[in-house]
Amino acid sequence: MTEYRNAHRTTWAIIAGGFVLVAVGVIAIRNLGGENDALAQQPQVGAKGVAPQGNSAPQIKTVAVVNREPITRDELGREAARRFGDEVLESVINKHLIAEECHKRGIQITQTEIDAEIEASAKKFGLSVDRWLGLLKDERNVSPAQYRSDIVWPTMALRRLAADRLEVTQEEFSKAWQTEFGPKVKCRMISVSDRALAEELRAKAAADPDVFADMAKDFSEDPNSAAARGLIPPIRMNMGTPEVESLVFALKDGEVSQVLFIAGQYLIFKCESHLPPTEVDPMKQPEIQNRMVEAIREQKLRSSAGDVYEELQEKAQVEKIWSDPAKRQQNPGVVATLNGQQIMLDELQEECITRHGIDVLEGEINRRLLQQALKSKNLEVTEQDLNDEISRAADSYGFLKEDGSPDYEAWLEEVTQEQSVTVEVYVRDAVWPTVALKKLVSDKVIVSEEDIQKGFEANYGERVQVLAIVLDNQRRAQEVWDMARKNPSEQFFGELARQYSIEPVSKNNDGQVPPIRRNGGQPKLEEEAFRLQPGELSSIVNIGRQSLILKAMGRTKPTITDVNDVRDELVKDIHEKKIRLEMAKQFDALKEEAQIDNFLANTTQMGKKLEAAARQQPTR
Repeated sequence: MTEYRNAHRTTWAIIAGGFVLVAVGVIAIRNLGGENDALAQQPQVGAKGVAPQGNSAPQIKTVAVVNREPITRDELGREAARRFGDEVLESVINKHLIAEECHKRGIQITQTEIDAEIEASAKKFGLSVDRWLGLLKDERNVSPAQYRSDIVWPTMALRRLAADRLEVTQEEFSKAWQTEFGPKVKCRMISVSDRALAEELRAKAAADPDVFADMAKDFSEDPNSAAARGLIPPIRMNMGTPEVESLVFALKDGEVSQVLFIAGQYLIFKCESHLPPTEVDPMKQPEIQNRMVEAIREQKLRSSAGDVYEELQEKAQVEKIWSDPAKRQQNPGVVATLNGQQIMLDELQEECITRHGIDVLEGEINRRLLQQALKSKNLEVTEQDLNDEISRAADSYGFLKEDGSPDYEAWLEEVTQEQSVTVEVYVRDAVWPTVALKKLVSDKVIVSEEDIQKGFEANYGERVQVLAIVLDNQRRAQEVWDMARKNPSEQFFGELARQYSIEPVSKNNDGQVPPIRRNGGQPKLEEEAFRLQPGELSSIVNIGRQSLILKAMGRTKPTITDVNDVRDELVKDIHEKKIRLEMAKQFDALKEEAQIDNFLANTTQMGKKLEAAARQQPTR
């Protein structure tokens, strides 16, 4: 049914299909920039002297300092390329392709031209340049530098490359003028997917045109026009669907059309009236003409730019080296060749920093903190430690061989495919930090007998079966509790849950919720539940901003009664949970106490010890 409705949701958009060219053009431009429709900074092209046109601010050599230990730009570039090199390389090649063609044709785009283009874009939306750039940063996560180099420059370059295709002919201008200011036809429309029904409706409407509006409301499958009793925006010439335009412009006022089949729909039109051309003030005609010519050019640009790029791609000879380890070894420092010209590793690294540097640097700062903490305790992470952690994860997630041992390879294949990363990146970004933190806190974690007993009760012990109502208003909770007390039946409690509970599970299941166990993390709720006898109504239990009402149904019967039967499993599970808590505490402590200067994000923190020392300094 959903597909059926969706098929008729855009009937009017099909009729006005000329405007679809805009979307097609946007898609064409997006294809130039890989996944993020961004092209990267304008590149140097071999020794041909094509200088970058984007942000030329000097690059800082040290991107961060962690407890007085620097992280260099080279290190950051290497790590950013390790993670994002494959996806970013495509856009670097794309931009080289455009820059090379610009060089061949002697096309240069200056900073001043880029600034003017940005200002013009901002004005289109009635914004200042600063506000426009801020909006892009906040809503699209596109920095000003990225916007200049990844969007503005390639757009301008493609526009220049396609300039010879953007001439507006007199015929094109005349058609556009006719569309905007020429005669129009005010119509009603019926859209159905069944031909027999369409012919039947058309015959009735032709016999009595006055019923057309009612039939459109009752039978049309296009919801927008049906809601307006078939009325659609006036149809103009040259809007993209000649069959519709020819049909309606030939109708007389009040006349009903023949059935027209187009884009999977059977359409019937009734001409309400012919609207005369719009008169244009002669004084305003030059301004309007200039605007229309520019609009036609923009429309042609969107399709022509894509055509230009596709032609460049077809002629280009590209060899990707970065993704092939053997080729990388044979061509050190080279990531690709384009038409015989080398694209170097440092450019790829810089582009990865431009796009992903801040996020990658945050990870490298965290890694440096862990390395420093390990060094201070004379600890190190070995290859065997990493392998053991991967095996533990495989076992934890049920990746086991037939003999019950962890399936190391199957887990790595699953997790790397799911996260779209290499094994190297997975080990570096996920496994290594986990192992490092475990080593830092392992001496702090002890599984006591009390822990084992609580774990046994939580996982294997008796549980209370209850019906529950969850409310977010204390007064309403009192009212519902009073109603439940006056009518103690389970059926009535279920009706109350269905009517008043704000929690989906209890609301949709007549109050039924999973049984409540001990040591599950809600001691107040657990205490009340285990106090109840079967059939008994609880008091109102307030947890945070919510109020709960329980009705006890009974208790489950444990299947395992001896803790020693599952002791090893419990110890392993409890130890892992406790160590995870300690790991989080340890990492938070390292972050809070660290002195970190992040020059890429322009942030700094003194660390707790330095802050305390600064506060104790006497003021002058």
